[in-house]
Amino acid sequence: LVFTEEDKYNLYSNLLFKYFLAEGVVCGHDLFVASAKEHPENILKELPAPLLDDTCGKELGDEAAAVKSEDFQDSMKIAWRYQNLPKMETSPTTYTKFGHYYDLSKKMSPELCQSVKWHSFYLHEELSFEPKMKAWNMNSGYARLLQSIQRIISQEGFDGSDPQKKQRNVLRIGIQSLGSILWGDDVCCSDTPADPHSLTKFLYVLRGLLRKSLSACIITVPAHLIQNKAIMERVTNLSDMVVGLESFIGSERETNPLYKDYHGLVHVHQIPRLNSLICDVSDTKDLAFRLKRKLFTIERLHLPPDLSDTVSRASKQELAASAKLLSSGCGATGKRHLDF
Repeated sequence: LVFTEEDKYNLYSNLLFKYFLAEGVVCGHDLFVASAKEHPENILKELPAPLLDDTCGKELGDEAAAVKSEDFQDSMKIAWRYQNLPKMETSPTTYTKFGHYYDLSKKMSPELCQSVKWHSFYLHEELSFEPKMKAWNMNSGYARLLQSIQRIISQEGFDGSDPQKKQRNVLRIGIQSLGSILWGDDVCCSDTPADPHSLTKFLYVLRGLLRKSLSACIITVPAHLIQNKAIMERVTNLSDMVVGLESFIGSERETNPLYKDYHGLVHVHQIPRLNSLICDVSDTKDLAFRLKRKLFTIERLHLPPDLSDTVSRASKQELAASAKLLSSGCGATGKRHLDF
């Protein structure tokens, strides 16, 4: 169960959501897409197109060439005493195959998208079919979603406890903007919501379904709107992995020259603890992301040397404080980065 905290304008978290579904299509997995915001069919139409093996290396090579040209321009400004220092490598200097890569400038072909079996759950259509119901002491939207997921797991052969005769496959579940007011939940509207336990009950039952089935789930939640910190702590404890995206749009960091190469920060609050009491924490805790021409890249946050007087002392102090406030977690290891 992957819990993703949406950025303020839900731009980059929506990209991660689509990448998760696109990887399922390329791998031949079954999909289950649930949303109360837009129809799942429209979401599937917007999935990024995968890069073929023969063009993937070329695309990554183009990105690396662009980064190297930027580095060359910066090296002309760096003082001589900085030139011999070891440099932090975060760019895709060498092409290494890791999963599948996708081109953001193109959409996935309808033929490829229809090659896998997918199921949809659009809340407004589900509520219009039957009168409202309230099961498991939670609101009707969550209850109907759980029933749909349980039905798909049992009928399509994803139940791990029940031997299946058909060929086994993986079910990828994507739930968009869970906890928002569109789902009939008020945790984003008030510090003391009338129904503060529906979201946590939903996640508790969902995790039980995931544990006994061949499935994986990603959930995006507008966490910046949830004012009750106790609810967020419960949600974190009920999730296997918690990742937060902080966009620079509309903030002071957007115009700060120290962050000119990035579009936001990645906060890894929790990683899975499988068969262990504690998780493996990497020494890399400062992660940032940027949206290139065709790729969305997560890199280790590193800063250029002081090139000019445009970076004020206040900006340096703000940067040092933000580096300390970055939450601990697991990031990229070694000199590798994460490409999607």
